[in-house]
Amino acid sequence: LLIVVSKTFTTQETLANAEFVRAWGPARIAAATAAPEKAIAWGVAEPDVFPFWDWVGGRYSLWSSASLICEIALTHGAFFEMLTGAEAMDCHFRDIPFERNLPALSAAVQMWNREALGHESYALIPYAERLRLLPTWAQQLEMESNGKGVTRDGASLKRSSCAVTWGAAGTNAQHSFFQLLHQGVEEIPVEFIVNAGQQEGPPSHRAKVYANALAQARALMVGKSAQQAKTEMIAKGKGEAEATRLAPHRAFTGNRASTLMAIDGLTPEALGALLAFYEHRVFAEAVLAGINPFDQWGVELGKEMANALLPALEGGSPPADLDPSTAAWVRQLRT
Repeated sequence: LLIVVSKTFTTQETLANAEFVRAWGPARIAAATAAPEKAIAWGVAEPDVFPFWDWVGGRYSLWSSASLICEIALTHGAFFEMLTGAEAMDCHFRDIPFERNLPALSAAVQMWNREALGHESYALIPYAERLRLLPTWAQQLEMESNGKGVTRDGASLKRSSCAVTWGAAGTNAQHSFFQLLHQGVEEIPVEFIVNAGQQEGPPSHRAKVYANALAQARALMVGKSAQQAKTEMIAKGKGEAEATRLAPHRAFTGNRASTLMAIDGLTPEALGALLAFYEHRVFAEAVLAGINPFDQWGVELGKEMANALLPALEGGSPPADLDPSTAAWVRQLRT
């Protein structure tokens, strides 16, 4: 079974992969798309086309027929449990007042960190290996939605409407870039997620994960003064001169922003609610910034240029208006 997922059924790399797989031999082909007529023209039988609305952006399409593969690949019913969890978060966001509304409050925190405190990025760190792809998913959701330079009315923004999203799963992450988070010159807020579910290994293993997550958040908050570091080293036998020399290197400023969230368990319902939480937070941030989070013209420009360059890279003539730099690379890379 080949499932082709393409909103417009014109995405260059998606259709190239689909053609490649179809050439292997007979296969049942289905399509999830907002352009069913194009899928049928490409060769998908009409009963095997699963449409969704054309106003559903790819980063918001999880809840549509784009997730047909999830229903097929997961235990039957798991995807519908995800929908149930997402609906619960939808209702929470719609009905709960601002002062108790989780996505709205989180959006306010994000905006405060970015606009009031001037932090240009934040790190998303789930302390759950099964959520290791969450930062990558959030990158597209947040930066493609809110990476805008003008308001809904077309006026230029005076301040950034979106922070740079990045991150990785703990505890591995704390052995790589956390050095920068703790002692770098620029403060970078961190968002921790802990899975408090009992299915995440033996109690002793879970305790170690929790200890590491809480320790990182606490270290960012309280830090350590140079005097503390010096006193500790002397107590362990270091000489006065050596302790004085090393103290600045072992000092942490502290007072660095972080938030910590916990889910009761990584169930389909919890995952659905968590993903919906981020979607609604993105929307709330967009409202606060006065932008439209549902277009992506920067992405479209790249697609248009790629389509224009492809014939030249496949041996044809380059576009007449091509700039010298790109033209030189076309000559270097053409097949």
